[in-house]
Amino acid sequence: MIPLKQILIVEDNDLNRAMLCEILSGQYKVLEAENGLEALEILKKHKEDISLILLDVVMPVMDGYTFLDHIKEDSELALIPVIVTTQSNSESDEVAALEHGATDFVPKPYRSQVILHRVASIIKLRETAAIINQLQYDRLTGLYTKEFFFQKVRELLQNDTETEYTIVCSNIENFKLYNDNFGVQAGDKLLQAIAQIMRERCGGDSICGRFSADRFLCLQERDREQTDRNLFLGNFTSQIKNVVMKWGVYEITDRTVPVEQMCDRALLAADSVKGKYNKHFAVYDDALRGELLREKAITDTMESSLAEGQFILYLQPKYSVEEERMTGAEALVRWIHPEWGFMSPAEFIPLFEKNGFIHRLDKYIWKQVCELINKWKGEGYPLLPISVNVSRIDIYQMDLADTLVSMAEKYGIDPSYLHLEITESAYSENPGQIINTVNQLRQHGFVIEMDDFGSGYSSLNMLNQMEMDYLKLDMKFIQNELSKPEERSILNYIIAMAHGIGLRVVAEGVETREQLNRLRDTGCDYVQGYYFAKPMPVEEFEKLLRNQASLNL
Repeated sequence: MIPLKQILIVEDNDLNRAMLCEILSGQYKVLEAENGLEALEILKKHKEDISLILLDVVMPVMDGYTFLDHIKEDSELALIPVIVTTQSNSESDEVAALEHGATDFVPKPYRSQVILHRVASIIKLRETAAIINQLQYDRLTGLYTKEFFFQKVRELLQNDTETEYTIVCSNIENFKLYNDNFGVQAGDKLLQAIAQIMRERCGGDSICGRFSADRFLCLQERDREQTDRNLFLGNFTSQIKNVVMKWGVYEITDRTVPVEQMCDRALLAADSVKGKYNKHFAVYDDALRGELLREKAITDTMESSLAEGQFILYLQPKYSVEEERMTGAEALVRWIHPEWGFMSPAEFIPLFEKNGFIHRLDKYIWKQVCELINKWKGEGYPLLPISVNVSRIDIYQMDLADTLVSMAEKYGIDPSYLHLEITESAYSENPGQIINTVNQLRQHGFVIEMDDFGSGYSSLNMLNQMEMDYLKLDMKFIQNELSKPEERSILNYIIAMAHGIGLRVVAEGVETREQLNRLRDTGCDYVQGYYFAKPMPVEEFEKLLRNQASLNL
């Protein structure tokens, strides 16, 4: 059953109030107040439910005009329509009521059908206006909605064919993390603050809208946008602390392009600088367009390429520093495309991490590694552990432990031969979940390696909270530390700390004998790098494995 709409009658005369209640009570739920002050108290409790107010002008305690002045000061109360009722039928009284904010004017004595029709008509108009307002304005920020922004931009571009315009899109770096850390309410306040700054900085001639979540759009005259760009960025930086904004710019040169596509291009430009330190603006141009087309081509072919076996397992040997003998390997992936040839992982791995395909590729490589270890068992090879990558997306799959356990059981391999490399940046996003996942995996016998330590997200708290077996030092960190004089390097302390909490240390990117000797002096346990061996196909690795086995006979 649909609840009755509520009407507030504000009238000091008992008889008049009773007459209005009798007229309205069949179709509406009626609330009553004897004066303006009492009416304000009722509005505090029921303002969201009241559809209309019928207001007498002459009342004790607080008259109708004073009441109207009070509700005009409250943005929410000001939206409630008010019909003024009075004994006078003069034009001056009607004008006075309208000037104080009344919606309509009804003289006494009351005529029931006139009252009912006026009330119904005004409530319908208010509801229609509210619907239109919701379609036009974003409820949280007050900016235009995405659809109405598109409409306003189309109209302006059609009417003003001379002025050059630019669409600017903004995006908050790690907004989801901000919400997780500070709460949704704080996130909403942040969005409202950004919207306010956009209104102020873009100027009265600009059109501002909210695209979705933390994405905002603004149409500006091109000359002004280019002049204000650094000022615009500086204004955000000074007013909103500890929040990184990224901006994408699309300069409108072809007005036949749909407005929706113009905005998509500005959004793509903003996305292109996400995660890039100290780079806040990107302009959509031919170079970016070419990059995006290349990404689309990769995305379009990734499924079929996986099905056709174009992704090839490579292995990079891992060596003991003390014995200088091979003790394991890291599984890597190479894409050999029939048209594009050998593709660098630096080109497709970040894209797969962004679009989620990395989870499918990781599982494919895990399966390849399990099959390989099973094959070595059957053919009598000496078994060495192989490290496989576990991406952030893999960790957030609730069945990760079950998937890996089932795979190990299917191929009959001991989980200790499957080392799982988890990048340390995953810890910064959801520490609780990664700790729980790692604990499950270790309970099943898998060996955990923390990858890329020293790449920029290092957390001593992570080392203290998360159970793992190996600490793998990032290649750039190693090369940077080894280039310093020994007394200025923190490498010794990092390795000593790792050993102190029971971790073995692997150093990546070792390219010279000098680097190896330095790492030996620091107590590093294992190394990878071109000094010993580059990543290689499985067949070449198996030759190394056979040669090492024969030397031990």
